[in-house]
Amino acid sequence: MKPNALAIIAFLVLMAACSAPMETRTPIYVWQSINSHVNPDTLQASFHEWKGHGVTGVCIECKDLDLIRDVSARAHAEGLEYHAWVPSMMRKDMPHEWYAVNRLGQSSDQHPSYIDNYRFLDPANPDVQAFLEEKYLEVARIPDVDYVRLDFIRYPDVILPHALTEIYGTDNDQGEYAPADYCYCDNCARIFMEQTGIDIRHVEDPSTVFQWAQFRCDQLTLFVDRMARAIHQVGKKVSVDVFPGPISYAERMVRQQWNQWTVDMFFPMNYNAYYDEGLDWLCSVVSEEVEAAGHIPVMSGLRICRDWEHRDEYTHPKDGGLTPSEIGTAVKNSLEAGASGICLLSAYRMTPEHWAALEEALK
Repeated sequence: MKPNALAIIAFLVLMAACSAPMETRTPIYVWQSINSHVNPDTLQASFHEWKGHGVTGVCIECKDLDLIRDVSARAHAEGLEYHAWVPSMMRKDMPHEWYAVNRLGQSSDQHPSYIDNYRFLDPANPDVQAFLEEKYLEVARIPDVDYVRLDFIRYPDVILPHALTEIYGTDNDQGEYAPADYCYCDNCARIFMEQTGIDIRHVEDPSTVFQWAQFRCDQLTLFVDRMARAIHQVGKKVSVDVFPGPISYAERMVRQQWNQWTVDMFFPMNYNAYYDEGLDWLCSVVSEEVEAAGHIPVMSGLRICRDWEHRDEYTHPKDGGLTPSEIGTAVKNSLEAGASGICLLSAYRMTPEHWAALEEALK
């Protein structure tokens, strides 16, 4: 064959390759904790299985550094992005003075709201900030950790999601729930007084003071920005679990003005059952989240119902979630509203029927 003919063939092959449609892969994340039933060896097998279902990244809850080193290396061996899931404000067995104080003057370690493990630290406390920054840096320095994923960067739910109000005996029509309204410690009250001249502990109804609500939002923003700066300085990224919105829910419920945070990925927990909403709700709430996030990717968090054939028998929304017949619509609504991808809570709630429905939806 003549040289010019070879050149023509090579050119045509190159043009065909360039004109072929690029395969785009929707980012799919799964969340999973390590517990008595889940260990590095079982996760190794699960990583391989999830990868086969199209999962691109895993968010694993694990507090032990050696375990994080082990599990993150196994995830990378399967070609999965690794987010080290680390709780922030909700922690037990910390110094008493580190805990937030509610409107009634009660510390959250001694009088937790709603459930026993709702023991929240005060994000404005300098000792809390220093302690958590050190913990996050220990995780960030692990070679196979891609993101440090922060969770519970919030105050307790001063207003509960609608489906939980009857369970915990609150009424959203009455506004903010005083026992879950934080933080009224000496330090926060003093800083707010210096900034505004308002002695918030002597205001009859603090929920009417706009500056006080904004003050708590600002404390979380300052906290996240400090953690993100430290993590970014060691070359790692930051992802965060947040409430939906932020304006429609997160700000007023848990003081998260998360569109102000300097992070790299958002995972809003769009659990429609908690809000007594159908799947159409995802269209509006994800649109709001994407607009609020700007250039930062939004991964729509979807809660899965494992025992989906008996879902109607459950009374608590945590036991509910998406059935296989719903997951396709939930994914479609999230992506069409602008989400960059989705996150499934949790990986082990996904049944074979869920995986099949997800794969069909992603086609």
